[in-house]
Amino acid sequence: MRIPIHREGWRFIAIFVAANAVLFWLWFWAGIAFLVLTLWCVFFFRDPERTPPPGEDRLVSPADGVLLPTVDAVPPVELGLGEQPRKRLSIFMNVFDVHVNRMPVSGTVIALSYRPGKFINASFDKASEHNERMSARIRPAKSTDPDADLAVVQIAGLVARRIVCDIKEGDRVSRGARYGMIRFGSRLDVYLPPAAKIVIEDGSVTRAGETVLAELQG
Repeated sequence: MRIPIHREGWRFIAIFVAANAVLFWLWFWAGIAFLVLTLWCVFFFRDPERTPPPGEDRLVSPADGVLLPTVDAVPPVELGLGEQPRKRLSIFMNVFDVHVNRMPVSGTVIALSYRPGKFINASFDKASEHNERMSARIRPAKSTDPDADLAVVQIAGLVARRIVCDIKEGDRVSRGARYGMIRFGSRLDVYLPPAAKIVIEDGSVTRAGETVLAELQG
């Protein structure tokens, strides 16, 4: 069975395979032991196809993982969304989850901003404020109202050292489409517009591009 692999993974897989081959040559049992890590590397960079459910007003998860407790929080200041707290949905990805990120809604990229930071465990609430992040402000396709904009934020974690983001300001994006990934264990935050209605419970397991998080109103 063919395993779809994200393009970011091929060089890492090549390194692991080469190291594995050397270990097999030096000592067979060392090669067997390291094979577990090689298979994990392939597994980590898998990139399965996903099909969003019907309904353009249904905001889908940008990541595979577990939904952390919902909180009220101010969006990243660099996006210009104001100082009013919004509902924030945070998805924690462990090293066994698919790490390809997908766009939660169709629309236009209004703003995009990278900010360096720390590498606190991504499951901690303070990671949203202090960790390295890439923030995107998205205006839903059916709206011209800035108040309807939402934010999706890629956040590096304890062992993550690389955020990949393939979009730029002005891009038109599609719901469920791939737009980046994070290596190797991290978090995605979604700051909802005020009128959005959350339809998922805290602690739920999510699938990027398929699990509905909220419904956009108006």
